[in-house]
Amino acid sequence: MDIDLSEDEIQRYSRHILLGEVGGTGQMALKGASVLVVGAGGLGSPVALYLAAAGVGRIGLVDDDVVELSNLQRQVVHATASVGQKKVASAQARLAALNPEIVVEAWDTRLDDSTAPDLVARYDLVCDGSDNFTTRYVVNAACARAARPLVSAAVQRFGGQLSTFRPWLGGPCYHCLYPDQGEIDAQSCGNTGVLGAVTGVMGTLQATEAIKEITGIGRSMQGRLLMWDALQMRFSEIALARDPSCPVCGSLARECDDAG
Repeated sequence: MDIDLSEDEIQRYSRHILLGEVGGTGQMALKGASVLVVGAGGLGSPVALYLAAAGVGRIGLVDDDVVELSNLQRQVVHATASVGQKKVASAQARLAALNPEIVVEAWDTRLDDSTAPDLVARYDLVCDGSDNFTTRYVVNAACARAARPLVSAAVQRFGGQLSTFRPWLGGPCYHCLYPDQGEIDAQSCGNTGVLGAVTGVMGTLQATEAIKEITGIGRSMQGRLLMWDALQMRFSEIALARDPSCPVCGSLARECDDAG
């Protein structure tokens, strides 16, 4: 890997480098990596902050919303003075202040079928912190087609869930987990509420999985769904199976079966 760390970077990331599983090689992998963070809100805030602090070399932030006062209970990348500003501009300034060694790109747009393919293809990995199924489906489809790992998290009220999707490697995609959004979109945080700290926990777990994917350490969340109940302080996990007839990744699943 033809990437060097400066003396300042060695000092900044020294606690990573001390980890045998990460070391200088892992830190250079982070420096050479790019991650697209979908949503600069409750989940996107801790994801972006920890990826920036970890030294991910290029981070893209995509969101078309503005900061509102009600966001500040959980969207910790923003400040009171940011109310009324575009979320991507507010978050970009905060990340630049946290770590001037990295590049932060702001995309003031909504991801849809016309914008997602190009944006997703520009990055090595995607962290989806969007708050609606329409965007999640679009991001999932774009990641599957571009063969980009998708680390997806969601929160509601006092709990959350997390998984990683890499269907071209034989695992399921997000659409396999939720083949029909049905009435689930009606259960958004704006309608049901969410404990602010829950987004921090799930977003931090999401950033952790992204760092693991980049550095190649640990066990991937592919094929597993982690669920957290904050009121009971209980984590649980279920296995996820791919759907061979999935309209998004079914053909990829068949290719993996044929190759195996």
